[in-house]
Amino acid sequence: MKSFNTTVVCVPTKHYMVDISERVKEIRKLVDSGRYFTINRARQYGKTTTLNALGYELKEQYTVLSLDFQDISNAVFRTEGSFVQGMARIICDAYDFQGVEIEENIYNELKSLNQKKADEVTLDELFRIFVKWCNSSVKPIVLIIDEVDTATNNQVFLDFLAALRSHYLKREKIENYKIFHSVILAGVTDVKNLKIRIRGNADEKENSPWNIAADFTVDMSLSTDGIKNMLDEYEKDHHTGMDSAAIAKQIRDYTNGYPFLVSRICQLIDERMVPGRFNTLAEAWTVDGVEEAVKAIITEKNTLFESLMEKVKDYHRLRKQLEYMLFRGETVEFLPDSKEQEQLMMYGFIVNDHNTVAVANKIFEMRLYKYFVGESRFSQEMRREALKDKPEFIRGGELDIPLIMERFIASQKIIRNIFDEEAEKKFIEEEGREKFLTYLSPILNGVGTYSVEDQTSDNKRMDVVIHYNGRRYIIELKIWHGERYNEKGEKQISEYLDRFGLTTGYMLSFNFNKKKEPGVKKLQIGDKVLFEGMV
Repeated sequence: MKSFNTTVVCVPTKHYMVDISERVKEIRKLVDSGRYFTINRARQYGKTTTLNALGYELKEQYTVLSLDFQDISNAVFRTEGSFVQGMARIICDAYDFQGVEIEENIYNELKSLNQKKADEVTLDELFRIFVKWCNSSVKPIVLIIDEVDTATNNQVFLDFLAALRSHYLKREKIENYKIFHSVILAGVTDVKNLKIRIRGNADEKENSPWNIAADFTVDMSLSTDGIKNMLDEYEKDHHTGMDSAAIAKQIRDYTNGYPFLVSRICQLIDERMVPGRFNTLAEAWTVDGVEEAVKAIITEKNTLFESLMEKVKDYHRLRKQLEYMLFRGETVEFLPDSKEQEQLMMYGFIVNDHNTVAVANKIFEMRLYKYFVGESRFSQEMRREALKDKPEFIRGGELDIPLIMERFIASQKIIRNIFDEEAEKKFIEEEGREKFLTYLSPILNGVGTYSVEDQTSDNKRMDVVIHYNGRRYIIELKIWHGERYNEKGEKQISEYLDRFGLTTGYMLSFNFNKKKEPGVKKLQIGDKVLFEGMV
């Protein structure tokens, strides 16, 4: 029976996977038009799986030479000759083990390159063999190189790219000149951005060895419909009675279609939730099951999160921008020339959302909140305040949110100097929401999670959605801007509760009006109950 896969290439006959045939057809259009291009996407974003499917799609019309630079050791990139010999070996391996169509004389010429001394072998020899092969081949040849990141720091690989570029330009200028019909380089790094030094008679300048590459705009994220179809296939085998449409939407909302995260949620529900958290798969394949899987993901160690946190720590300025954006609702402008943003975007951790920076998906956002809360300068203080009252906050397995707000408000009356207007304003605008989320974290620890919804561009409100023991709690955090605005907020949270099918909501307002009355009060708004706290 099939399984969900998050470690190696997904194979349709072995694994439950989203149908990517439409994506492959879009990529094929670039191949058919003879384009040279890169597929640079974040780690575990389905690049290799897509390339395998593409190779299968192309094989009737093209000779597909698909290479993986992970098959070449680092030593191969030390010199031009050793690189050429390494390339010759893996091309011959493609003939020996993958059945790639190579004429006998071409195969023998490639073999002969390894019979020479490495310092006697040049890129020119390799490309002369390529040209001869492309002219004699019955089918046009498509070159695919996966895991190209392995080579991007090596000068010899940049020389290889420059040679590819030169032959591509000859193909465009000289009639009937034949070289690879299409070239695809795949990896995390955007090879188009690489630079090499070109020495002239007087000056030295930078130029790209791959500036011939066409733009690659194919959306490789997984759609809600695609996820649903995958779940429907699973359902035919397991008969859980799941609502595949609702679960697919929930998974998409958390992941924004990031392939690894989609598969990981499904894998955890299928393999880890029964009998530990649920008694049956029918109970696991529910909204609660997805929540439990998300909770497990944001606390586990994996290479994806290690890479995310490594980048966040490396770029101090962007780290602070992300922290302010998450805690304070500040808008961070997307800057196309920012090295930090370019790196985080290339690794799939942020996106350009209408010319502002946004975290790529809710799971990454939740992981970042977890990290920033742990690193917060208020962490020790807030943790101490929360833990001393934690036993009172949980009653019958449910959270007492009004009491949590009440005790938080009380702790801030003591900690802050409420007679210092400037300190008060600084707390409201810069510290309040960070302190509350830091206070909340140890209360939920190990049992619940929270996510932040729909931050507004005017920095006035943010909605915290808590998941705890199968229950959902919605708390609107906002800065007080007068009674009229507050009434509008009450109406908004009432509508928000309707969206989730809830009848009770919570609002925590940070107010530096001297006439405010700190505390929590209960309001009836239509058929909804609202507990409103004032800090």
